[in-house]
Amino acid sequence: MPERPQALFAMTARNVPLVFPPELLARLRACVDLDPALVAHDFTGARVREVLARTEILITGWGCPRLDAAVLAAAPKLRAVLHAAGSVKGFTAPEVWQRGIAVSSAAAANAVPVAEYTLAMILLAGKDVFALRDRLRDRRAFPYGDILPGIGNHGRRVGVVGASRIGRRLLGLLRPHDLAVTLADPYVDAAEAARLGAALLPLDELLRTSDIVTLHAPQTAETRHLIGARELALMPAGSVLVNTARGALVDHEALIAELRAGRLGAVLDVTDPEPLPADSPLYDLPNAFLTPHLAGSQGNEVARLGRVVVEEAERLSAGVGLLHAVDPAELGRTA
Repeated sequence: MPERPQALFAMTARNVPLVFPPELLARLRACVDLDPALVAHDFTGARVREVLARTEILITGWGCPRLDAAVLAAAPKLRAVLHAAGSVKGFTAPEVWQRGIAVSSAAAANAVPVAEYTLAMILLAGKDVFALRDRLRDRRAFPYGDILPGIGNHGRRVGVVGASRIGRRLLGLLRPHDLAVTLADPYVDAAEAARLGAALLPLDELLRTSDIVTLHAPQTAETRHLIGARELALMPAGSVLVNTARGALVDHEALIAELRAGRLGAVLDVTDPEPLPADSPLYDLPNAFLTPHLAGSQGNEVARLGRVVVEEAERLSAGVGLLHAVDPAELGRTA
């Protein structure tokens, strides 16, 4: 039987049993030599340094220390990084790519709950659930049997900004619903948008013609405040902005002004900064629905991330290429 490659966890230690419950941990240890009790929250400890010198596969997650030139010098055998989370940009220094180390990410698995959350919010917003729930709680009664005008999801116009992993997953989830879906993405052409189930529009036109706009673009220098005062002014009165991407995509001061005027609604799972200061008006505005960055993998969903990593480790053990390899050439325009 071939010798199993040395592996090492590098993440927040308390997350390890959540991301790798017993069944997954057993599968992982069947293909790599791994001490589950040794979790690197930094790379300075003597025991970590000793194992790092033999490590071929680094299994990372939220809280992973930065992999810079000094760390890589201490890990001469490292050939793969398997990330049990989404973006790898925050902890991979250029030297990782320069050395040709294979990097895999569970971003596709993390896209699943974000797309599900977004679909739920789109459908709830279409029924004006947030405002009507508050009205019911305030009045403790409602006109039973009345048909409420102006709400509903039949033909509701949904604009998706960004054909990212999450954006594409969401487009698939929107297909069974009787919605009119459009997409804005500078890297997608009309034919590809049609295959994804949407009509391609320039961003301004999408904003003008959508009842609900949902953001799925990465945070880059170009996308900071992608939705500012000018863009918000294009959205029709009564429309709703949903943001599960990054808070910095939206100019919060401009959004607060629109919300105070009562012209728009917003569903925000991400904000800038995060969390918001305690005195932020967004906590109290009735047309702002805030959730605490929970659209991504939470609770039992994080084991899905661990499963991706285990499957990638099994592929490496079998001499098969990684299914979820990160392309460094794409990092400039991805999350």
